Amino acid sequence: MDFQLSDEQQQLKKTVREFAEREILPNVMKWDEACEFPLTTIKELGKLGLLGTVFPPEYAGAGMGYVEYVIAIEELSRVDGSVGIIVAAHTSLCSNHIFLAGDEAQKKKYVSKLATGDFIGAWGLTEPSSGSDAGSARMTAKRRGNSWVLNGTKTFCTNGHYADVMVVIAVTDRAAKTHGLSAFIVDKDTKGFRPGKKENKLGLRASDTAEMIFEDCVIPAENLLGKEGDGFIDAMRVLDGGRISIAALSLGMAQGAYEAALNYSKERKQFGKAIGEFQAIQWKLADMATEIDAARLLTMRAASMKDAGMKTTLESSMAKLYASEVAVRCANEGVQIHGGYGFIKDYPAEKYYRDVKLCTIGEGTSEIQRMVIARQLLKE
Repeated sequence: MDFQLSDEQQQLKKTVREFAEREILPNVMKWDEACEFPLTTIKELGKLGLLGTVFPPEYAGAGMGYVEYVIAIEELSRVDGSVGIIVAAHTSLCSNHIFLAGDEAQKKKYVSKLATGDFIGAWGLTEPSSGSDAGSARMTAKRRGNSWVLNGTKTFCTNGHYADVMVVIAVTDRAAKTHGLSAFIVDKDTKGFRPGKKENKLGLRASDTAEMIFEDCVIPAENLLGKEGDGFIDAMRVLDGGRISIAALSLGMAQGAYEAALNYSKERKQFGKAIGEFQAIQWKLADMATEIDAARLLTMRAASMKDAGMKTTLESSMAKLYASEVAVRCANEGVQIHGGYGFIKDYPAEKYYRDVKLCTIGEGTSEIQRMVIARQLLKE
């Protein structure tokens, strides 16, 4: 086993970190306070190849892999989780679904634009009455000649207001239950589609989370993505990679919270010495650093297996579960180490605290991850 990053991977890490600290860090609180979607910055990431990390050059991708993708998402999220989740949803959900299930024409038309940032992507699985139980979706797609007609609402869609293209899951045969769900590609200017309510969130406030509403939305037959009836199966495949994304997002924010606490512990003096000299603070920092490293190893294992073409359902869920819960613990301890200053917006601790909680919820709650892990274990 080789636990070291290659020279190329180290250079990628350095490049993304420098970009994040130069272009993102000065704007973090402004974007957060205003709930401002950083579209210009996301487009710049597209020019750097960071919106197409895992896609081959023939589709305008960077031709790298999931290990590099984890590095990029972690470094972005270390500075601002909002940017991390925008890139993650765009890449591992929307773009990757088209890449995994699409035909050649769909991949050429859409992945090539998504990978460069010419298009922003969104993905719609969750509905107002269908969350963890994705198979209970109500949105319908009915065949009408050479078209499909979509009706229904998707919710909690990252990038929903800014997406140029979206992938949505709809019911094509209700009697077939999960085998009656199909996936579709929808362009933003399609008649009958409109973005709905923009959610007012606890954290990750610069990322856009919105409803997507479809009312007699007519799309061409060729916008069926994958085989009819395979939408749920393909969505689960997509989520195997998506959960690596959330693990990387968690890692980045945990690392940022830890570094902020470490730096503060060296600067803040009480009782005549830096608080980092007190054992109570030292043990908190030691636990944070150890858990972050353990989460990183789990995440990199899943990413490496993904790059090797192996099934990662178990490993992705383990990484996502552990990393997300580590991030919550680290952010919590980060606030505690900062004391009263951890509760005010002059310091970054409170934002990490608000942002990380989504990681234990999005793309399958911690409870769902435990179900997935247990099912995989019991198959053995």
